Amino acid sequence: MDWYTLLSGVGCGICIGMFLQRWRTGMSSNAAKAAVNTMKAVQKFSSNSEYKLVIVVRTDLNMGKGKIAAQCSHAAVGAFEKAQKRDPEGLRCWQMTGQAKIALKTDSLEEINQIADNAKKMGIITSLIRDAGRTQIASGSVTVLGVGPAPKDIIDKVTGHLKLL
Repeated sequence: MDWYTLLSGVGCGICIGMFLQRWRTGMSSNAAKAAVNTMKAVQKFSSNSEYKLVIVVRTDLNMGKGKIAAQCSHAAVGAFEKAQKRDPEGLRCWQMTGQAKIALKTDSLEEINQIADNAKKMGIITSLIRDAGRTQIASGSVTVLGVGPAPKDIIDKVTGHLKLL
């Protein structure tokens, strides 16, 4: 038995147990929907899909390490917030698979914009970050792009050619 199957079974068992316990004690309809959605997310995960969030950093801006960390954080939070609204099941899968975050690099605005366009065409959540201009970078400059969270194989179709930061 592989770990996907094991984790899927454990997750489904926990969700079903929570559902039945709440049902016996008068679960609200929102809580029932949340339990069902969590079970769907576990089933989605059991299809051997690994999820990840990719953050693409522009190296041509010569940002300092702290600036890169802050901009990546903005992208991660932005992607998380969008996923909560647009793909809560996918977000749960990402959370259950360790919340993988991969930092990649590009050296051009054109490439980051092309990646964002390609991701949007594929239905992948994106979070394009523009700097406020308070420190190192000119106001409005695109600094990083968050792509996902989504299944690894789908994200790799738009970011697989990039190198690690």
